[in-house]
Amino acid sequence: MNSAGNLVALNTIVRREFVRIMRIWTQTLIPPAITMTLYFVIFGKLIGSRIGQMHGFTYMQYIVPGLVMMSIITNSYGNISSSFFGAKFSRAVEEMLVSPMPNWVILLGYVTGAVTRGLIVGGLVLVIALFFTDLHVAHPLITFLSVLLGATVFSLAGFVNAVFAKKFDDIALVPTFVLTPLTYLGGVFYSVDLLGEPWRSISMVNPILYMVNAFRFGVLGVSDVQIGVAFAVMLVFVAGLSIVALQLLKRGVGLRS
Repeated sequence: MNSAGNLVALNTIVRREFVRIMRIWTQTLIPPAITMTLYFVIFGKLIGSRIGQMHGFTYMQYIVPGLVMMSIITNSYGNISSSFFGAKFSRAVEEMLVSPMPNWVILLGYVTGAVTRGLIVGGLVLVIALFFTDLHVAHPLITFLSVLLGATVFSLAGFVNAVFAKKFDDIALVPTFVLTPLTYLGGVFYSVDLLGEPWRSISMVNPILYMVNAFRFGVLGVSDVQIGVAFAVMLVFVAGLSIVALQLLKRGVGLRS
């Protein structure tokens, strides 16, 4: 397939994913918005008023970047894992694999759709946050790149999950037992400087910590980790997961019956 054909195929997958997101917007957009609003009310207003400032910002301002990033990565992950598994369940993936479409086009199409949902939800949560506090983006480019890389990392992770999943229950296992604990230990609600050992050391090997802090630095200008290290970690995960995903597609692991 030539480059023009690849572009048509990529556009078709991305458009289908976008239409899917908007068609079931009551499931893809509204629930995370409601959940994050409750976080803002409970943690930001009620608990935050008793905590005071953190790194020179109100507690509400401090947790907003973490909550936005949390919504982005969970929705990016959830979108691609459910969408690709649904395609695998209906045997649509087999049709794509036997077509002239390159594997990288399939992967990029699904990842782009998942990142799109993550960015839409993240933007929606950010707008909701402005009703509770004032925010001024300190570093717009870092903010955008951290969001893009964070969403890409967990889109790729969701893709790998969908490839290995054998039933719909397998899709929920990783978010429940892996993603949620990593999120709460990723510095969303606190600075890791407040943690004692061994929790601080454990947190430092959590990839979500670097994503949250990169985004927090972009928005507020403060971070618990070096920004260069944070971006290096995200790029390594993007490269590693991309290679794994492409190899799985090439070998047809869990896809061909």
